[in-house]
Amino acid sequence: QVQLVESGGGLVQPGGSLRLPCAASGIVFSINAMGWYRQAPGKRRESVADISSGSGIFTTYADSVKGRFTISRDNAKNTVYLQMNNLNPEDTAVYYCNAAVLAKIRPWGQGTQVTGSS
Repeated sequence: QVQLVESGGGLVQPGGSLRLPCAASGIVFSINAMGWYRQAPGKRRESVADISSGSGIFTTYADSVKGRFTISRDNAKNTVYLQMNNLNPEDTAVYYCNAAVLAKIRPWGQGTQVTGSS
C-alpha cells in the first residue's frame, strides 16, 4: 500500500524558512520522479517543484517559487524535501508530495499546512 506522509509545516513570519520532508512507502522510490504540490484556500492544487528519478539531477520550479524553494531527495530514506526560503503570505497552502508524472499519481496524503503570516 502506497503511503505519502508530509510534515514540517507551520506558521512562519515573512521572510522565514521551512523545510518540508515527505516520506514515501509502498513504492520503489528511487525510480520515481517526485513533486511537491500545494493547494491554497479556494484554489486548485498546483505543482510547485519536480525532481527527476535516480540522483535527482534535474529539477523544475513554478515561476512563483523559483529562486526561493529547493527540492531534493534522499533515496536511502525514501524521502523528498522542499526547502522554502523567503516565505510570504502568498505561500500559504497545504503542501503535498506525489509522483511528478500525472499518470503515476498515487493517493494523496494528508498534506502539511504552511501559513505565511502578514
